[in-house]
Amino acid sequence: MLVLRNYCYKDVLPFSAMVAVECTNVVLNVLFIAATLKGTSNYVFNAYSYAVSTLVLLPFAFIFIRTTGLPPLKLSLLYRIFLLGVLGSVGTICGYKGIEYSSATLASAMSNLTPAFTFILAVIFRMEKLDLRSSSTRAKIMGTIVSISGALVIVLYEGPKIISTSSQPPSLSHHLHLGLSQTNRVIGGLLLAVEYLLFSMWYIVQTQVMKIYPSEIVVVLLCLLCGTVICAPLCLIAETDLSAWRLKPDIALVAIVYSGFASSFSSVVHTWGLHLKGPVYISLFKPLSIAIAAAMGVIFLGDALYLGSVVGALIISIGFYAAIWGIAKEEEEEEEMSEDCGFGSLEPSSIDKTPLLQRCKVEGM
Repeated sequence: MLVLRNYCYKDVLPFSAMVAVECTNVVLNVLFIAATLKGTSNYVFNAYSYAVSTLVLLPFAFIFIRTTGLPPLKLSLLYRIFLLGVLGSVGTICGYKGIEYSSATLASAMSNLTPAFTFILAVIFRMEKLDLRSSSTRAKIMGTIVSISGALVIVLYEGPKIISTSSQPPSLSHHLHLGLSQTNRVIGGLLLAVEYLLFSMWYIVQTQVMKIYPSEIVVVLLCLLCGTVICAPLCLIAETDLSAWRLKPDIALVAIVYSGFASSFSSVVHTWGLHLKGPVYISLFKPLSIAIAAAMGVIFLGDALYLGSVVGALIISIGFYAAIWGIAKEEEEEEEMSEDCGFGSLEPSSIDKTPLLQRCKVEGM
C-alpha cells in the first residue's frame, strides 16, 4: 500500500498535474488573443493578471503559514526571489507581445525550445549529469530532440484533412492565422524565444530556491508579488492611455480573471514539480502544448484536423515517452547506488583479513 501511494505521489500525480497545466496555458493563450481582438492592451492584461494571481494566492499563503512553521527569510533568498520576479514578469511581457505579433499556435510551437534551453542550463549549473555512456542520459537527449521534431512537423507539415469542419462558421483560430500573415512573424518568434529562455532560467533558479526554502505557496506568492511590483510601473509607462485601463464585463475581463487563476495554479504546480522532479522533467511537458492546442482547436474552435497534426502528435508522444523513461531509469540507478552505499561498511575490503595466529603473535608482543 505504501509503495502504491509513493508511486501515485511521485509519478502519477506530477504527470497529471503537468498535463493539466499545459491545457490551462493553451486555453490562456487563446483567451488572450480573443481579448486583444477586442482591443485589450498587452500591458494592461499583464499588469492585471499579475495582480489577480497575487490576490488569489494571498489567503492560501496565510493559511499555510499559520498551520506550518517556516524558517525565516534570509537576504540571499530574497535576492533570488526578486530575480524570479524579474525573470517571470519580463518573460511574460515578451511572451504576450510575441503572441500579439504571431499566434497562439506559434507560441505553442516555440515553447518546444524550453526542454533544450532547460537541459543546457541544467548541465551548465551541474544540476543534470551529462554521461553519454549512460542509457538514461541518451534517452533524455534523444527524447527531447524527437519531441521538438514532432512539434516542428505539426508546424511545417499540414498534409490532407482528416476531419473537415467547413460547414462551421469561421473560428477564432481562422482569424488568428489571418492576423499572422499580416504581422511580423520573425519579431513574434524572437520575442517568444526570449520568453522561453527566461522561463528556462526561472526553472533553474526556482529549483535552487526550493532547496533553500521548501514552501511552494509562500515562494510563489513572493515571486508573484515581486512580479506585480516590477510589471505595474513598466506597463504604466508603456501604456499611457488611461482609458485602456478601464475594464468592461466582456471577454477581456474573463481572460484576465482566468489568467490570474491559471498563472497562480501553474506557478504552484511547476514549483512543486521542480522540488519533486527537477527542471528537466517540467520542461519536457512543453512539446505537449502544441498537440493540445491542435486538439482543442478541433473540439472547441471548429478547426479542421490535418494529417500533419496527427503524425506530429505521435512523434511527440514517442519522444516524450523516451525522455520520461530516461528520467525513471536515472532515478532507478540513483536508488540502487544509494542502497549500495548503505551497505558499504559490509564490503569485504572493510573486514580485517589478517590471519588469526598472526594477530595473536602481534597481541602477545
